[in-house]
Amino acid sequence: MIRKIYWFSFILFTLFLVSCSATKKVTEQEVANAAINKPVDELAEQKQMEFEYLFLEALKQKMFGNMQEAIQLLSSCLEIDPNSSAAMFELANIHAANNDFISASLLLEKAISINSENKWYKQLLAQIYQQSKRFSAAAEIYTQLLQDDPGNMEFLYTKAILLANAKKFNEAIETYDLMESESGINEQISVAKQQLYVAAGNIDAAFTEIEKLIDFDPNEATYYGLLADLYLSTGDSVNALANYNKILVMDPENGFVHFSLANYYISIKEFDKSYEETKKGFSSDNVDIKNKLQLYMMLTSNRNESKITDEKEEELIQILLGKHPDDFLVYTVQAESLIKKQKLPEARVALLKALDIQSNDYLMWERVLLIDNDLQDWEGLYKHSKETIELFPNQPQGYLLNVVATIQLEKFEEAVTVSEEGIDFIVDNPQLEGQFLMLKGEAVYKLNRKQEAFKLFEKAVELDRENYIAMNNYAYYLSLDGGDLDKAERMSGKVVERFPNNATYLDTHAWVLFKKGEYKLAKFYMEAAIKNDGDNNATLLEHYGDILYMSDKLDEAKEYWEKAKDNGGSSDVLLRKIRDQKYFEE
Repeated sequence: MIRKIYWFSFILFTLFLVSCSATKKVTEQEVANAAINKPVDELAEQKQMEFEYLFLEALKQKMFGNMQEAIQLLSSCLEIDPNSSAAMFELANIHAANNDFISASLLLEKAISINSENKWYKQLLAQIYQQSKRFSAAAEIYTQLLQDDPGNMEFLYTKAILLANAKKFNEAIETYDLMESESGINEQISVAKQQLYVAAGNIDAAFTEIEKLIDFDPNEATYYGLLADLYLSTGDSVNALANYNKILVMDPENGFVHFSLANYYISIKEFDKSYEETKKGFSSDNVDIKNKLQLYMMLTSNRNESKITDEKEEELIQILLGKHPDDFLVYTVQAESLIKKQKLPEARVALLKALDIQSNDYLMWERVLLIDNDLQDWEGLYKHSKETIELFPNQPQGYLLNVVATIQLEKFEEAVTVSEEGIDFIVDNPQLEGQFLMLKGEAVYKLNRKQEAFKLFEKAVELDRENYIAMNNYAYYLSLDGGDLDKAERMSGKVVERFPNNATYLDTHAWVLFKKGEYKLAKFYMEAAIKNDGDNNATLLEHYGDILYMSDKLDEAKEYWEKAKDNGGSSDVLLRKIRDQKYFEE
């Protein structure tokens, strides 16, 4: 078999080379020395000590993540010694981390002009050039590095990649040739060269490169796959199919060839055959789950080309579940598929199975909580949010959704406690803090601590001027309590302006107007609310009956109170209105 060489990206290690020398003007030193009566060499020694202190302190601040302090300290080092390549290198590192590649490259270029032997400076500069898409300049640096270390395969490999990115295909191929002369025939090198030949338009040379691999090891089925892929890319489907079939003869258990055949059949528009090959690949024990999922994502994200239907997608998922029942990723894929089809209960089941296998994935837990909330399954949300808090006690979202559940389950004291716990984990997020305060306000209001609740709503709206839920609820509770109705009208009006078709918000605004005695306007907005929500919302129907009653339309009012009752309204106040044919406040 061919020797395989695996290349890894190199890690830059910081080389601390402290070059310290006094750099103040001689006349300034002489004046200073005369003033304090100290020898010049003693002053230079003090400057060196000061430099060393500042440099080490800069490194410490950098390690602690205090980059601005590190920058100031390193700048002070360069004031003492403008030729300190070490200080330049450290400053360049910080600027590069901040994506300030211009400053970083200028500093490194100067550092290299001072200390041209330091390979770490050059490697970092090459990396920055690469980040700035200056691939030719980066490749030139590796040419310099190779002059001092001509047999360094890592340098050669990096140089070849940079030249390829610079579209200098012939030079990149020459670099790979140098590598090949050192390592012998190598699959990774040959494949890279083949791709470069294709990019350069030299298809014959590309075929020669793959045939060279086959000649070297004619029993390696992978190489026939490379040859088939190359034939397919040039439009030669006959030779492509012949080589794919050759792999099946040589290596019947090769699951990957089925994926290649699936792609082949898509290219010639034979979608049923493509799907059958895909199923074979998914059923193979010799293909790992990540490769299967990668193909699954490609097929399902481009249905126009793959012609994958919902039924076929479900069949592929079932194959994956059958072959990989203990892999949580399969269940997450199933859940995403079900969510797209709005099958939320089934999606939640799949996610919970995934969490049984891999419980430490916070995003999956959050997805479960959001599904609980969408389904209005408050018991489920309560249970799952408590589990989330236990596993991830520093994530405020778990606390927030637990508060939602506790309020819906009328566990108001617990809601207050959990909201106070969760808010402690918020960092620089006024919107989220506002949501916590709003929910706490809801719980406090239900505990009949109304003034405290109003203060919480006020603070929630101050933190987030677009917290429309808080504004709506605040306005509604003010109207119920007979509080500042003008303020309630302003808030509910702002909400309705932003969401003119939301029945809940229209109902709040209508109710505020009703409490202010503006029955005509209230009637207008309540009719809009009923129109947008359908004629089956008991609360809206009862409110509309109240408005009609106060508009001296008793018969119509009674009709809508009856409708409210028929649609589930059962409060004592509603039944009393119907019985006495009179409006009563709640």
